[in-house]
Amino acid sequence: MIARISGKILSLRPDEVVVDVHGVGYRLHIPLSTFYRIGPPNGAVDFFVHTHVREDALQLFGFSTDEERHAFERLIAISGVGPKIALAVLSGIGVSDLARAIDEEDRTVLERIPGIGRKTAERVLLELKDRPPARGRKGSLPPPSAAEARPAVGIEADAASALAHLGYSEDASERAVAAARRDVGPDAGLEDVLRAALRSLVRGGGGR
Repeated sequence: MIARISGKILSLRPDEVVVDVHGVGYRLHIPLSTFYRIGPPNGAVDFFVHTHVREDALQLFGFSTDEERHAFERLIAISGVGPKIALAVLSGIGVSDLARAIDEEDRTVLERIPGIGRKTAERVLLELKDRPPARGRKGSLPPPSAAEARPAVGIEADAASALAHLGYSEDASERAVAAARRDVGPDAGLEDVLRAALRSLVRGGGGR
């Protein structure tokens, strides 16, 4: 069972990263909360990993902090919540906001995540109420510096693709990205565009 991976980035997308570990490339599915903290390709990285085993596949999920991995594992243990929905939760609201939603029994913020309806949202609140995810941000990936910003090439397309991968409709994704671009300005990078687009989708409640 793989629990941690350290190496260099071979390729990176908002939803996955390939890490070279002594000549072996490991593909990790990641939430946007982890993507925001990854530096440029060829940089050194260290991920906390959840190994997900199914009858027909073995998947690796990577996280920048152990708190993220713990929240992911708590989520997928809930009936009706699979890895895709768990990643969408961490991408859309993150560990701290998930813990806040549980504390305040805020079902509506969960219902705005693609794939989560009222019953599933209520189940999440009920099953995580006694042990909400930790709010800590301690982890192994430092925030990328300004010098490591990704080039503004195809940013809108990449952002819309990432949102669609999370389960938002293509039309809603494109509208949210267009609005985000207007809000953050023409020089903003992919991370800023994604953050702004997700805020509008989660707060607005549309886009399934």
